[in-house]
Amino acid sequence: MIRLIDAAFRYARTVLSTLVLILGAGLVAYLTIPKENNPDINIPLIHVSVSHDGISPEDAERLLIRPMEKELQGIDGLKEMRAVAEEGHASLTLEFIAGFDADQALLDVREKVDLAKSELPEDSEEPRVNEVNFGLFPVVVVTLSGHVPERLLFKLANELEDRIEAIPSVLDVVIVGDREELLEVVVDPARLESYGISGAELLNVVNMNNRLVAAGVIDTGEGRFAVKVPGLLENARDVFSLPIKVRDDAVVTLGDLSSVRRTFKDRYSYARINGEPSVALEVKKRLGENVIETVAHVRALIEHVHTHGRWPAGVTVRFSQDQSTHIRNMLNELQNNVVAAVILVMVVVVAALGLRTAGLVGLSIPGSFLFGILALQIFGMTINMVVLFGLILSVGMLVDGAIVVTEYADRKMAEGQPRRTAYTLAAKRMAWPITASTATTLAAFLPLLFWPGIVGEFMKFMPITLVMTLTGSLLMALLFIPALGGLIGKSVAVNTGVLKALAAAEKGDLTDLTGVTGWYTRLLSKLVRKPFRVIGIAVVVLVSVQGYYAFSGNGIELFPKSDRNFAKVYVHARGNLSIDEKDNLVREVEDHVLQVGGIKIAYTRVGKTDRDHGKAEDV
Repeated sequence: MIRLIDAAFRYARTVLSTLVLILGAGLVAYLTIPKENNPDINIPLIHVSVSHDGISPEDAERLLIRPMEKELQGIDGLKEMRAVAEEGHASLTLEFIAGFDADQALLDVREKVDLAKSELPEDSEEPRVNEVNFGLFPVVVVTLSGHVPERLLFKLANELEDRIEAIPSVLDVVIVGDREELLEVVVDPARLESYGISGAELLNVVNMNNRLVAAGVIDTGEGRFAVKVPGLLENARDVFSLPIKVRDDAVVTLGDLSSVRRTFKDRYSYARINGEPSVALEVKKRLGENVIETVAHVRALIEHVHTHGRWPAGVTVRFSQDQSTHIRNMLNELQNNVVAAVILVMVVVVAALGLRTAGLVGLSIPGSFLFGILALQIFGMTINMVVLFGLILSVGMLVDGAIVVTEYADRKMAEGQPRRTAYTLAAKRMAWPITASTATTLAAFLPLLFWPGIVGEFMKFMPITLVMTLTGSLLMALLFIPALGGLIGKSVAVNTGVLKALAAAEKGDLTDLTGVTGWYTRLLSKLVRKPFRVIGIAVVVLVSVQGYYAFSGNGIELFPKSDRNFAKVYVHARGNLSIDEKDNLVREVEDHVLQVGGIKIAYTRVGKTDRDHGKAEDV
């Protein structure tokens, strides 16, 4: 360390250029580093679901769950497997040991599910394997509502879905409250009988159509041509003109036997905004992308489409559950805390040591923060709630080393030493005490890195952040601040009494000091003569405080209570309820919630979406 300090003063310009580079790169990293609400951690849960329309819960357990359980139970690292069978659907939740290899576990589960597919019924849908991740939750919900036809809302939502998914940072968009469009064919039995066509013959003709026919190619020796056989139904006219029976020159089409009309499938979900029917688009970002920038791009896109897309005047667009607002508020609080810390430190240091010294000490706070954020970006991490908490927690720890070094340097300059010599002596003299103090602080937080379970995966970002920022403060205190002080440092005028106090503090009798410092040193000199008694009193106080809190305290919470921007109300009910029965139950709760004052937007979701039909319901 001493050699490093000597080298820093020998190449002061290089060191200061490095400082400017770190500050500039740290500022760029702060502006560009991905920002999200919750950290991207591996939750030891993998969800497997299979859908089969019309199957009973008993058959779902026997035909869907048991074949998959037989294959999945042999996966390495599997802690527990839970299965749920219901009408038309079966799901399994696999819990792994904390600290598992998420990629390998997901690969193993998919391999076992592929093996089990051969034993599932032929009409079962493709099994879905999904991992649970905080980063895959929606970052914003866009709702479309208004007094317009339902089909128009569905059309606008589908158009927005395609355009939002085209944004590079968006992973997926799930539409809630819409219905899948279909073509309904209603057959007239009287017409079937009049044409002499049986129902089985009609079904056979329909089943044999709407297929891709690979007709191959024709090679004439002078050219090679692909043969295309039109077999896919592309629109309602194709269905209407589908030939069912041909006799001589007469052709009986499906339109002669039935009526064809556009309609929708049965509802899987309802969505409302402030009690008004709507269609919602839940936007999910890609892992590691910036939440603030992603939501800004989504908002800008929708604003452009709404303004220039010739939408009907009755369509209203609203945004809810916007995580970027919460993250932006936390970043503003961090900036306010940093500015307030710098101002308070400078006020105190200016009063004690002068304006220049206060400037040097104040520089260590943003310098340490920018160094830490730059290191986080280099290691591929993001700014999230836990990282911000660690940054705010470290504010009061970043200036200790800089204050000690600058105060000692000012003392030496007051004794007549040149500023370069004074800061060199200060950095060398305080190098090991400051290093030991920083290491002691880190030792209190490093055990959090070994905290097991999901909570440990969640909280490990705090000690990592503290290591980065306190390392930056150590470099600022021992290298950058002394090198800068050796160029611009200036001693403050002191009187004779202060010089005598400084001499006493340096090598004289500490009991000769006056004021509060003298009183403290005299008390300390008496206490060190009776170490065992002092230690005994300290142990008694420690045990007493812990015991009192254990019996009379208010308990322990992982996170303190604070004002929340969002609140969720879940409605659960027993029985195989239809989607309309579920909606009626939720409406009763919704009516009471809407009467609560202070609610800006109330977003209601009932049931499943068409895309995630077969997953766990969120009512």
